[in-house]
Amino acid sequence: MKKIAHAALAVFAAVAAFPVAALAQDGAGADDSDGITISGSATVVSDYRFRGFSQSNEKAAIQGGLTVSHDSGLYIGTWGSSIGFANGTEIDVFAGYAREVTSGLTADIGLTSYFYPGGGSGTNILEPYFSLSGDVGPASVKAGVAWAPSGQTALGDYSAVYVYSDVGVGITNTPLTLKGHVGYSKSDSALGGLDGDVLDYSVGVDFSYKMLTLGVSYVNTDAPRAFGFKEGVGADGAVLFSLGASF
Repeated sequence: MKKIAHAALAVFAAVAAFPVAALAQDGAGADDSDGITISGSATVVSDYRFRGFSQSNEKAAIQGGLTVSHDSGLYIGTWGSSIGFANGTEIDVFAGYAREVTSGLTADIGLTSYFYPGGGSGTNILEPYFSLSGDVGPASVKAGVAWAPSGQTALGDYSAVYVYSDVGVGITNTPLTLKGHVGYSKSDSALGGLDGDVLDYSVGVDFSYKMLTLGVSYVNTDAPRAFGFKEGVGADGAVLFSLGASF
């Protein structure tokens, strides 16, 4: 628990040092007359899963982020989490442009840089991304792709692409939202004994009250057995809990 607390302090110190995060993050926000909106979030999760894989050794993690966006559609931001490697801290910095391209359909294009302070030189990864989102009946739907090109120090000669879709359906006259996710990773690498093709998915429900959201979800992957351990290391099915606040 002490390690998580120290990592959390590092995360929030870094978030304060980079006062910016993704427009995709929801929050009450603070709207200024100059067209700039600032919003943020703070969350505790029972396990930090990234594309189906645990980044916190299947233990609790503390996360936080801030958003600075403009009415033009431009945004820049940062997000951080405690993790189980690289001295316990991940900091993401990303920027992009999001606009409604047609009625009810929004396009978002940008670039994420993943930093792991204390993880040694050449550990950051650059990843361009693109997504489309909109409403289909009562459902909010998003589909996107992210690509990590080869030639980066942290990746060496291999590249990776990730395609995904998210859906959320609010239950009428209740604070509940049903949510689902499916993603597919294709990589040139077989790190950790895993093959280069991984499907991840999750289903869950969010309960919202004012600025608070309590989430429960089931997450799993089809990752193959690695080094004789259970399906994937940190990639087996699990029920996860989260409690977050947006502002």
